[in-house]
Amino acid sequence: MAERILMIALSPTMEAGTIVSWHKSEGESVSQGDLLCEVETDKAVMDYESLNEGTLLKILVPEGGRAKVGEAIALVGTPGEEVSEQLGEAGKKEAAPEGRAPAVPPVGTQAPPLAAQAQLRQAGRAKASPLARKLAAQRQIDLGGLSGSGPEGRIVMRDVLGSGGPAPARGPAPARGPAPARGPAPARGPAPARGPVPVQPAAGAVKAPAPPPASGDVLLPLSSKRRVIAQRLSESKLNAPHYYLRADVAADLILAAREQLNRGRAEKVSFNSFLLKFAAEALKRHPRLNSSWEGEAIRLRGSIDIGLAVAQEDGLITPVVRDCGSKGILAIEAELKDMVERARSGRLAPAEYTGAGFTISNLGSYGILDFTAIINPPGAAILAVGRVRRVPEVDEQDQIRIRSVMILTLSCDHRVVDGAVGAAFMRDLKQMLEDPVKVLY
Repeated sequence: MAERILMIALSPTMEAGTIVSWHKSEGESVSQGDLLCEVETDKAVMDYESLNEGTLLKILVPEGGRAKVGEAIALVGTPGEEVSEQLGEAGKKEAAPEGRAPAVPPVGTQAPPLAAQAQLRQAGRAKASPLARKLAAQRQIDLGGLSGSGPEGRIVMRDVLGSGGPAPARGPAPARGPAPARGPAPARGPAPARGPVPVQPAAGAVKAPAPPPASGDVLLPLSSKRRVIAQRLSESKLNAPHYYLRADVAADLILAAREQLNRGRAEKVSFNSFLLKFAAEALKRHPRLNSSWEGEAIRLRGSIDIGLAVAQEDGLITPVVRDCGSKGILAIEAELKDMVERARSGRLAPAEYTGAGFTISNLGSYGILDFTAIINPPGAAILAVGRVRRVPEVDEQDQIRIRSVMILTLSCDHRVVDGAVGAAFMRDLKQMLEDPVKVLY
Protein backbone atom coordinates (compact mmCIF):
# COMPACT_ATOMS: atom_id res chain seq x y z
CA MET A 1 0.00 0.00 0.00
CA ALA A 2 1.30 3.42 -0.93
CA GLU A 3 2.68 5.55 1.90
CA ARG A 4 2.36 9.27 2.38
CA ILE A 5 5.51 11.38 2.64
CA LEU A 6 4.76 14.05 5.21
CA MET A 7 6.14 17.54 5.65
CA ILE A 8 8.38 17.35 8.69
CA ALA A 9 9.74 20.10 10.95
CA LEU A 10 13.18 20.93 9.60
CA SER A 11 13.78 23.70 12.15
CA PRO A 12 12.67 24.14 15.77
CA THR A 13 10.17 26.90 14.96
CA MET A 14 8.90 25.57 11.62
CA GLU A 15 5.13 25.26 11.30
CA ALA A 16 4.93 25.02 7.52
CA GLY A 17 7.33 24.82 4.59
CA THR A 18 7.44 25.77 0.92
CA ILE A 19 8.79 23.31 -1.66
CA VAL A 20 11.62 25.09 -3.45
CA SER A 21 12.53 22.26 -5.83
CA TRP A 22 11.97 18.53 -6.23
CA HIS A 23 15.07 16.39 -6.75
CA LYS A 24 12.99 13.30 -7.58
CA SER A 25 10.35 13.02 -10.30
CA GLU A 26 7.21 10.89 -10.38
CA GLY A 27 8.16 7.35 -11.37
CA GLU A 28 11.71 7.57 -9.95
CA SER A 29 13.03 5.16 -7.35
CA VAL A 30 13.51 6.58 -3.84
CA SER A 31 15.73 5.15 -1.10
CA GLN A 32 16.16 6.14 2.52
CA GLY A 33 18.58 9.06 2.76
CA ASP A 34 18.02 10.22 -0.83
CA LEU A 35 17.66 13.96 -1.33
CA LEU A 36 13.96 14.20 -2.05
CA CYS A 37 13.39 17.95 -2.26
CA GLU A 38 14.47 21.34 -0.92
CA VAL A 39 12.17 23.07 1.56
CA GLU A 40 12.12 26.72 2.56
CA THR A 41 11.58 26.85 6.31
CA ASP A 42 11.09 29.93 8.44
CA LYS A 43 14.82 30.69 8.29
CA ALA A 44 16.61 28.83 5.51
CA VAL A 45 16.34 26.42 2.58
CA MET A 46 16.85 22.90 3.94
CA ASP A 47 17.44 19.54 2.26
CA TYR A 48 14.65 17.00 2.86
CA GLU A 49 16.13 13.49 2.92
CA SER A 50 13.69 10.68 2.35
CA LEU A 51 12.66 8.41 5.21
CA ASN A 52 10.75 6.15 2.81
CA GLU A 53 11.69 3.64 0.12
CA GLY A 54 9.94 2.75 -3.12
CA THR A 55 8.81 4.58 -6.23
CA LEU A 56 7.65 8.19 -6.13
CA LEU A 57 4.07 7.71 -7.36
CA LYS A 58 2.60 11.17 -6.94
CA ILE A 59 3.84 14.64 -6.01
CA LEU A 60 1.06 16.34 -4.06
CA VAL A 61 2.77 19.67 -3.43
CA PRO A 62 4.40 21.22 -6.51
CA GLU A 63 7.40 23.51 -6.50
CA GLY A 64 6.33 26.76 -4.91
CA GLY A 65 3.57 24.98 -2.99
CA ARG A 66 3.25 25.24 0.77
CA ALA A 67 2.31 22.56 3.29
CA LYS A 68 1.95 22.54 7.05
CA VAL A 69 4.03 20.18 9.18
CA GLY A 70 2.28 16.80 9.14
CA GLU A 71 0.56 17.28 5.79
CA ALA A 72 1.28 14.92 2.89
CA ILE A 73 3.55 16.23 0.14
CA ALA A 74 3.96 13.04 -1.94
CA LEU A 75 3.08 9.36 -2.21
CA VAL A 76 5.57 6.50 -2.48
CA GLY A 77 4.93 2.82 -3.18
CA THR A 78 5.33 0.18 -5.90
CA PRO A 79 5.11 1.01 -9.65
CA GLY A 80 1.57 1.01 -10.99
CA GLU A 81 0.00 0.92 -7.55
CA GLU A 82 -3.49 2.43 -7.20
CA VAL A 83 -3.30 5.59 -5.11
CA SER A 84 -6.84 6.95 -5.27
CA GLU A 85 -7.50 5.98 -1.64
CA GLN A 86 -4.34 7.74 -0.45
CA LEU A 87 -5.18 10.78 -2.54
CA GLY A 88 -8.52 10.90 -0.78
CA GLU A 89 -6.79 10.78 2.60
CA ALA A 90 -4.53 13.60 1.51
CA GLY A 91 -7.57 15.76 0.82
CA LYS A 92 -7.69 15.15 -2.97
CA LYS A 93 -5.88 18.38 -3.58
CA GLU A 94 -2.45 19.69 -4.32
CA ALA A 95 -0.95 22.61 -2.45
CA ALA A 96 -0.64 25.71 -4.58
CA PRO A 97 1.99 28.47 -4.53
CA GLU A 98 1.45 30.93 -1.70
CA GLY A 99 -1.23 33.48 -2.32
CA ARG A 100 -3.07 31.40 -5.00
CA ALA A 101 -6.03 29.05 -4.88
CA PRO A 102 -5.09 25.34 -4.83
CA ALA A 103 -5.50 23.27 -7.97
CA VAL A 104 -7.79 20.25 -7.43
CA PRO A 105 -7.38 17.74 -10.28
CA PRO A 106 -9.68 14.70 -10.40
CA VAL A 107 -8.10 11.46 -9.23
CA GLY A 108 -6.18 9.76 -12.02
CA THR A 109 -6.13 12.78 -14.33
CA GLN A 110 -3.75 15.65 -14.90
CA ALA A 111 -5.43 19.05 -14.74
CA PRO A 112 -4.01 21.71 -17.08
CA PRO A 113 -1.37 23.53 -15.02
CA LEU A 114 -1.92 27.12 -14.08
CA ALA A 115 0.45 29.54 -15.72
CA ALA A 116 1.91 30.43 -12.33
CA GLN A 117 2.54 26.77 -11.47
CA ALA A 118 4.18 26.15 -14.84
CA GLN A 119 6.40 29.16 -14.25
CA LEU A 120 7.34 27.92 -10.81
CA ARG A 121 8.29 24.50 -12.18
CA GLN A 122 10.38 26.14 -14.85
CA ALA A 123 11.96 28.38 -12.22
CA GLY A 124 12.93 25.28 -10.26
CA ARG A 125 15.59 24.60 -12.93
CA ALA A 126 17.07 28.08 -12.52
CA LYS A 127 19.36 29.03 -9.67
CA ALA A 128 17.04 31.45 -7.90
CA SER A 129 15.84 32.31 -4.43
CA PRO A 130 12.35 31.14 -3.40
CA LEU A 131 11.08 34.74 -3.31
CA ALA A 132 12.47 35.41 -6.78
CA ARG A 133 10.65 32.32 -8.09
CA LYS A 134 7.33 33.42 -6.62
CA LEU A 135 7.68 36.97 -7.88
CA ALA A 136 8.63 35.72 -11.35
CA ALA A 137 5.51 33.56 -11.38
CA GLN A 138 3.35 36.55 -10.51
CA ARG A 139 4.87 38.70 -13.21
CA GLN A 140 5.05 35.85 -15.77
CA ILE A 141 8.79 36.27 -16.25
CA ASP A 142 11.01 33.50 -17.61
CA LEU A 143 13.87 33.14 -15.13
CA GLY A 144 15.92 31.38 -17.78
CA GLY A 145 16.49 34.73 -19.48
CA LEU A 146 17.73 36.53 -16.35
CA SER A 147 21.23 36.80 -14.93
CA GLY A 148 21.56 36.67 -11.16
CA SER A 149 23.30 39.21 -8.96
CA GLY A 150 23.18 37.09 -5.79
CA PRO A 151 25.81 34.72 -4.39
CA GLU A 152 27.22 32.36 -7.09
CA GLY A 153 25.00 33.98 -9.72
CA ARG A 154 21.78 33.21 -7.85
CA ILE A 155 18.74 35.12 -9.17
CA VAL A 156 17.26 37.25 -6.39
CA MET A 157 14.23 39.51 -6.05
CA ARG A 158 15.95 42.65 -7.35
CA ASP A 159 16.86 40.82 -10.58
CA VAL A 160 13.20 40.00 -11.21
CA LEU A 161 12.00 43.49 -10.30
CA GLY A 162 14.57 45.02 -12.63
CA SER A 163 13.62 42.84 -15.59
CA GLY A 164 10.68 45.03 -16.60
CA GLY A 165 8.23 42.15 -16.87
CA PRO A 166 4.46 42.64 -16.86
CA ALA A 167 2.60 43.25 -13.62
CA PRO A 168 0.85 40.26 -12.02
CA ALA A 169 -2.33 39.23 -13.77
CA ARG A 170 -5.48 39.95 -11.88
CA GLY A 171 -8.66 37.98 -12.13
CA PRO A 172 -11.95 39.60 -13.17
CA ALA A 173 -13.90 41.28 -10.44
CA PRO A 174 -16.83 39.19 -9.17
CA ALA A 175 -20.23 40.12 -10.54
CA ARG A 176 -22.30 42.26 -8.23
CA GLY A 177 -26.00 42.85 -8.08
CA PRO A 178 -27.53 46.32 -8.42
CA ALA A 179 -26.86 48.58 -5.50
CA PRO A 180 -29.86 49.05 -3.19
CA ALA A 181 -31.76 52.30 -3.59
CA ARG A 182 -30.92 54.89 -0.99
CA GLY A 183 -32.84 57.90 0.18
CA PRO A 184 -31.43 61.41 0.05
CA ALA A 185 -28.56 62.05 2.42
CA PRO A 186 -29.59 63.93 5.59
CA ALA A 187 -28.50 67.52 5.86
CA ARG A 188 -25.34 68.05 7.82
CA GLY A 189 -23.97 71.07 9.59
CA PRO A 190 -20.52 72.45 8.84
CA ALA A 191 -17.73 70.01 9.59
CA PRO A 192 -15.35 70.85 12.43
CA ALA A 193 -11.80 71.92 11.52
CA ARG A 194 -10.30 68.45 11.60
CA GLY A 195 -9.09 65.78 9.24
CA PRO A 196 -11.64 63.44 7.67
CA VAL A 197 -13.32 61.05 10.11
CA PRO A 198 -14.25 57.58 8.78
CA VAL A 199 -17.99 56.89 8.90
CA GLN A 200 -19.00 53.46 10.22
CA PRO A 201 -21.71 51.80 8.09
CA ALA A 202 -25.07 51.21 9.73
CA ALA A 203 -26.06 47.68 10.62
CA GLY A 204 -27.08 45.76 7.51
CA ALA A 205 -25.67 48.38 5.15
CA VAL A 206 -23.78 47.25 2.07
CA LYS A 207 -20.06 47.99 2.51
CA ALA A 208 -18.46 49.72 -0.45
CA PRO A 209 -15.74 47.64 -2.11
CA ALA A 210 -12.14 48.59 -1.39
CA PRO A 211 -10.52 50.59 -4.18
CA PRO A 212 -8.42 48.45 -6.54
CA PRO A 213 -4.66 48.63 -6.04
CA ALA A 214 -2.63 50.87 -8.30
CA SER A 215 -1.56 49.27 -11.56
CA GLY A 216 2.12 49.45 -10.60
CA ASP A 217 1.70 47.60 -7.30
CA VAL A 218 3.43 44.26 -6.79
CA LEU A 219 1.98 41.69 -4.40
CA LEU A 220 4.86 39.89 -2.65
CA PRO A 221 3.88 36.51 -1.21
CA LEU A 222 4.58 36.18 2.50
CA SER A 223 7.45 33.76 3.01
CA SER A 224 7.68 31.36 5.93
CA LYS A 225 10.63 33.36 7.21
CA ARG A 226 8.73 36.66 7.15
CA ARG A 227 5.79 35.05 8.99
CA VAL A 228 8.04 33.82 11.78
CA ILE A 229 9.94 37.12 12.02
CA ALA A 230 6.63 38.96 12.38
CA GLN A 231 5.35 36.52 14.97
CA ARG A 232 8.48 36.24 17.12
CA LEU A 233 9.38 39.93 17.18
CA SER A 234 5.78 40.96 17.83
CA GLU A 235 5.70 38.58 20.79
CA SER A 236 9.05 39.89 22.00
CA LYS A 237 7.97 43.53 21.82
CA LEU A 238 4.59 42.84 23.44
CA ASN A 239 5.70 40.44 26.18
CA ALA A 240 9.18 41.67 27.10
CA PRO A 241 9.14 45.13 28.74
CA HIS A 242 11.95 46.79 26.80
CA TYR A 243 14.07 49.63 28.07
CA TYR A 244 17.05 51.23 26.34
CA LEU A 245 20.50 52.43 27.39
CA ARG A 246 22.56 54.58 25.03
CA ALA A 247 26.27 55.40 25.21
CA ASP A 248 28.82 57.26 23.08
CA VAL A 249 31.98 55.18 22.70
CA ALA A 250 35.36 56.51 21.56
CA ALA A 251 36.49 54.04 18.90
CA ASP A 252 39.99 55.29 18.05
CA LEU A 253 41.93 52.63 19.98
CA ILE A 254 39.77 49.69 18.97
CA LEU A 255 40.02 50.76 15.32
CA ALA A 256 43.79 51.06 15.72
CA ALA A 257 43.93 47.57 17.24
CA ARG A 258 41.98 46.17 14.29
CA GLU A 259 44.24 47.98 11.83
CA GLN A 260 47.30 46.55 13.53
CA LEU A 261 45.89 43.02 13.50
CA ASN A 262 44.98 43.27 9.82
CA ARG A 263 48.35 44.66 8.78
CA GLY A 264 49.81 42.23 6.23
CA ARG A 265 46.80 39.88 6.32
CA ALA A 266 45.22 38.90 3.01
CA GLU A 267 41.81 38.37 4.64
CA LYS A 268 40.87 41.18 6.99
CA VAL A 269 39.26 40.59 10.36
CA SER A 270 35.86 42.27 10.52
CA PHE A 271 34.90 44.86 13.11
CA ASN A 272 31.96 42.60 14.06
CA SER A 273 34.40 39.95 15.35
CA PHE A 274 35.88 42.56 17.69
CA LEU A 275 32.38 43.47 18.86
CA LEU A 276 31.52 39.83 19.60
CA LYS A 277 34.75 39.27 21.52
CA PHE A 278 34.50 42.43 23.63
CA ALA A 279 30.79 41.84 24.30
CA ALA A 280 31.67 38.32 25.48
CA GLU A 281 34.23 39.76 27.92
CA ALA A 282 31.62 42.17 29.28
CA LEU A 283 29.11 39.31 29.60
CA LYS A 284 31.60 37.39 31.74
CA ARG A 285 31.48 40.29 34.20
CA HIS A 286 27.69 40.66 33.98
CA PRO A 287 26.16 37.17 33.45
CA ARG A 288 22.60 38.44 34.00
CA LEU A 289 22.79 39.89 30.47
CA ASN A 290 23.43 36.34 29.20
CA SER A 291 20.17 34.84 30.42
CA SER A 292 16.58 34.05 29.45
CA TRP A 293 13.14 34.57 30.95
CA GLU A 294 11.33 31.23 31.33
CA GLY A 295 8.13 32.22 33.11
CA GLU A 296 8.76 30.69 36.53
CA ALA A 297 12.55 31.00 36.43
CA ILE A 298 15.45 32.89 34.86
CA ARG A 299 18.00 30.73 33.08
CA LEU A 300 21.59 31.90 33.53
CA ARG A 301 23.51 30.45 30.58
CA GLY A 302 26.75 28.59 31.10
CA SER A 303 28.05 29.34 27.59
CA ILE A 304 28.35 32.77 26.00
CA ASP A 305 26.63 32.23 22.63
CA ILE A 306 26.34 35.48 20.68
CA GLY A 307 24.24 35.97 17.56
CA LEU A 308 24.88 38.54 14.84
CA ALA A 309 21.88 39.81 12.88
CA VAL A 310 22.48 39.28 9.14
CA ALA A 311 20.25 40.70 6.40
CA GLN A 312 18.86 38.31 3.79
CA GLU A 313 16.77 39.07 0.74
CA ASP A 314 13.48 38.47 2.52
CA GLY A 315 14.30 38.93 6.19
CA LEU A 316 16.88 38.52 8.93
CA ILE A 317 18.77 35.55 10.26
CA THR A 318 21.08 35.41 13.27
CA PRO A 319 24.06 33.05 12.98
CA VAL A 320 25.33 32.21 16.47
CA VAL A 321 28.99 31.89 17.44
CA ARG A 322 29.08 29.48 20.38
CA ASP A 323 31.24 29.91 23.48
CA CYS A 324 32.67 33.29 22.46
CA GLY A 325 34.06 33.77 25.95
CA SER A 326 36.74 31.10 25.45
CA LYS A 327 37.68 32.03 21.87
CA GLY A 328 40.02 34.62 20.47
CA ILE A 329 39.11 37.15 17.80
CA LEU A 330 40.66 35.10 14.97
CA ALA A 331 38.68 31.99 15.92
CA ILE A 332 35.49 34.05 16.15
CA GLU A 333 36.22 35.62 12.75
CA ALA A 334 36.71 32.23 11.07
CA GLU A 335 33.38 30.90 12.36
CA LEU A 336 31.52 34.13 11.75
CA LYS A 337 32.73 34.54 8.16
CA ASP A 338 31.72 31.00 7.25
CA MET A 339 28.28 31.28 8.83
CA VAL A 340 27.51 34.71 7.39
CA GLU A 341 28.30 33.48 3.87
CA ARG A 342 26.05 30.45 4.32
CA ALA A 343 23.36 32.54 6.00
CA ARG A 344 23.11 34.83 2.96
CA SER A 345 22.62 31.83 0.68
CA GLY A 346 20.08 30.25 3.05
CA ARG A 347 22.24 27.27 3.99
CA LEU A 348 22.52 27.47 7.76
CA ALA A 349 21.43 24.51 9.87
CA PRO A 350 18.86 25.32 12.58
CA ALA A 351 21.41 24.71 15.35
CA GLU A 352 23.55 27.48 13.85
CA TYR A 353 20.95 30.27 14.09
CA THR A 354 18.95 29.46 17.24
CA GLY A 355 19.55 29.78 20.95
CA ALA A 356 21.61 32.97 21.17
CA GLY A 357 21.87 34.28 24.72
CA PHE A 358 22.88 37.74 23.47
CA THR A 359 22.60 39.39 20.05
CA ILE A 360 24.40 42.19 18.21
CA SER A 361 22.87 44.17 15.35
CA ASN A 362 25.29 46.44 13.47
CA LEU A 363 23.84 48.92 10.96
CA GLY A 364 26.88 51.16 10.89
CA SER A 365 27.83 50.09 7.35
CA TYR A 366 24.48 51.52 6.19
CA GLY A 367 25.36 54.95 7.60
CA ILE A 368 22.90 54.64 10.49
CA LEU A 369 23.87 56.91 13.39
CA ASP A 370 22.00 55.01 16.11
CA PHE A 371 18.86 52.89 16.53
CA THR A 372 17.03 50.68 19.00
CA ALA A 373 16.66 46.97 18.32
CA ILE A 374 13.97 44.49 19.37
CA ILE A 375 15.24 41.72 21.66
CA ASN A 376 15.84 38.43 19.85
CA PRO A 377 14.22 35.60 21.89
CA PRO A 378 15.25 33.70 23.94
CA GLY A 379 17.87 36.31 24.90
CA ALA A 380 17.23 39.10 27.37
CA ALA A 381 19.26 41.82 25.64
CA ILE A 382 20.44 43.01 22.23
CA LEU A 383 23.14 45.55 21.36
CA ALA A 384 22.53 47.99 18.48
CA VAL A 385 25.68 49.46 16.89
CA GLY A 386 25.72 52.65 14.84
CA ARG A 387 28.33 54.01 12.44
CA VAL A 388 31.72 55.33 13.47
CA ARG A 389 32.05 59.07 12.79
CA ARG A 390 34.63 61.77 13.42
CA VAL A 391 33.45 64.46 15.86
CA PRO A 392 35.04 67.39 17.75
CA GLU A 393 35.32 67.01 21.51
CA VAL A 394 36.44 69.28 24.35
CA ASP A 395 38.93 67.43 26.57
CA GLU A 396 39.69 67.96 30.26
CA GLN A 397 42.11 70.78 29.42
CA ASP A 398 39.40 72.58 27.44
CA GLN A 399 41.20 71.75 24.22
CA ILE A 400 39.27 70.70 21.13
CA ARG A 401 40.30 67.42 19.58
CA ILE A 402 38.82 65.20 16.90
CA ARG A 403 38.01 61.61 17.70
CA SER A 404 36.12 58.63 16.27
CA VAL A 405 32.84 57.93 18.05
CA MET A 406 30.09 55.36 17.70
CA ILE A 407 26.77 55.07 19.50
CA LEU A 408 25.83 51.80 21.21
CA THR A 409 22.24 51.22 22.33
CA LEU A 410 21.38 48.31 24.60
CA SER A 411 17.81 46.97 24.67
CA CYS A 412 17.04 44.98 27.83
CA ASP A 413 14.16 42.84 29.06
CA HIS A 414 13.26 44.45 32.40
CA ARG A 415 11.88 41.15 33.69
CA VAL A 416 15.45 39.82 33.69
CA VAL A 417 17.84 42.78 33.66
CA ASP A 418 17.40 45.72 36.03
CA GLY A 419 18.45 49.17 34.88
CA ALA A 420 21.55 49.34 37.09
CA VAL A 421 22.72 45.92 35.84
CA GLY A 422 22.33 46.96 32.22
CA ALA A 423 24.08 50.26 32.92
CA ALA A 424 27.03 48.48 34.56
CA PHE A 425 27.38 46.23 31.53
CA MET A 426 27.40 49.23 29.19
CA ARG A 427 29.93 51.04 31.38
CA ASP A 428 32.38 48.13 31.29
CA LEU A 429 31.86 47.45 27.57
CA LYS A 430 32.50 51.13 26.84
CA GLN A 431 35.68 51.15 28.91
CA MET A 432 37.02 48.01 27.23
CA LEU A 433 36.32 49.30 23.72
CA GLU A 434 37.87 52.66 24.51
CA ASP A 435 40.94 51.05 26.10
CA PRO A 436 41.29 47.47 24.76
CA VAL A 437 44.05 46.54 27.19
CA LYS A 438 41.38 46.50 29.95
CA VAL A 439 40.15 43.21 28.53
CA LEU A 440 43.25 41.68 30.18
CA TYR A 441 42.24 42.59 33.71
